[in-house]
Amino acid sequence: MKTYDVIILGKGPAGIIAGVTAKKQNPDKSILMIGEEDKGLVPCGIPYVFHRLDDVSKNAMGPKPFLDAGGEVVVDKAVGVDLDARKVKVTSGAEFGFERLVFATGSEPVVPKFIKGYDLKGVFYVKKSYQYIEHLKEKANEAKNIVIIGGGFIGAEVAEQMHLEGKANVSLIELEEQCFSKAFSKELAAIATDKLRDTGLNVLTSTKVDHLEGKNGVVESVVTSGGEKIPADMVIMSIGYSPNTALAKDAGVDLNSIGAIRIDNFGRTNKNHVYAVGDCAGTIGFLTGREDNIMLASTATAEARILGYNMFGIKIKRCFSGTLGVFSTEVNDLSMASAGVNENTASEAGVEYLTAKFSDVDRHPGTLDDTQPLTVRLFASVSDGSVLGGEVWGGKSSGEIINTISMAIQKRVTVYELVSFQIGTHPLLTTAPTKNVMIKAAEGIIAQLHK
Repeated sequence: MKTYDVIILGKGPAGIIAGVTAKKQNPDKSILMIGEEDKGLVPCGIPYVFHRLDDVSKNAMGPKPFLDAGGEVVVDKAVGVDLDARKVKVTSGAEFGFERLVFATGSEPVVPKFIKGYDLKGVFYVKKSYQYIEHLKEKANEAKNIVIIGGGFIGAEVAEQMHLEGKANVSLIELEEQCFSKAFSKELAAIATDKLRDTGLNVLTSTKVDHLEGKNGVVESVVTSGGEKIPADMVIMSIGYSPNTALAKDAGVDLNSIGAIRIDNFGRTNKNHVYAVGDCAGTIGFLTGREDNIMLASTATAEARILGYNMFGIKIKRCFSGTLGVFSTEVNDLSMASAGVNENTASEAGVEYLTAKFSDVDRHPGTLDDTQPLTVRLFASVSDGSVLGGEVWGGKSSGEIINTISMAIQKRVTVYELVSFQIGTHPLLTTAPTKNVMIKAAEGIIAQLHK
């Protein structure tokens, strides 16, 4: 049995970045990564294989950076972990020893066993598996009527792309009043849902699925609680993901109240020299202070870099100080993004806030031929004006503006500091310096603070 200084279970973004960072910081250490499939996928790119990319191979992701850094990879499935003997067993029967172990086992789609007919043939999920998505795309190309259940980011993006592909009648069903309601405020969620409908996609909101009907074990329709029967020879369930923690639990690693692996701010579990990172790991919300498990590749890689630097001793004292949801998407050519709290999440967490928004265009002067509308909405503390959240929608610059707002939240910047924020501008690249949308939104909150 060959023994390694580190074994990483999982070949997704968290596993790869943790491995690359740890190997570069500790080139003398032997690190093995174990993953079930030879090829992986860029998680956020999965919806676009159904139309815009049109090929699963164009969204492939592999451990090449880790291999280039000197790591080793075994393509197999880990089926057992013995923390006392410090070894991992894989499907082939081979065993590998370790001094340190990292769980980067990701997440699995939630299977809605509470919906009768969930197990019919023709019911699929958006799994982060190259082979599975390749099979799903083949079946989607053959389908005549597709129903996607769940109007979050993945469900809505898959529905839009399949509709634009034009090979099937596509319907999207969402239980809430609007799609994207978990990440966006009511205002932005309504805008996003309208943009989805404007593509011609059949979007049913405030709609509960009662059951699926089929014949000879094959799905034929989706029946809503209102009695509407929607034809479907393919149903895609997209109602969320749960941490993939079975191996960790069986090994005796502690899980938190939401079923994720319990870790500290450096990714350490309750077991000595055993770590967890990414979707399988739970953390504390940056603003709420509650147990959290935000399943984003951007969050996972941030955690992974901290773990990689600190795996063999604390080298970066700035540990991971909690998860901050930073989301972005594009629907029907409208870019939308959010970070931190909004009116929905603030209410749930009991956070008091002030909010203001400002709209303009993303170039100056506005008579330029490629200008697009741009809106920033900020949320700030009622006591000191510190930035708690933000939303941006309009042109493609929305994605990077939200990253600036995210940094402001993490650094506890106040709206008073934002109004003196020194910026660079150019007519072809940014809004006008006289009315930067983020600064003007900050001024809107200051006006409320001084009433």
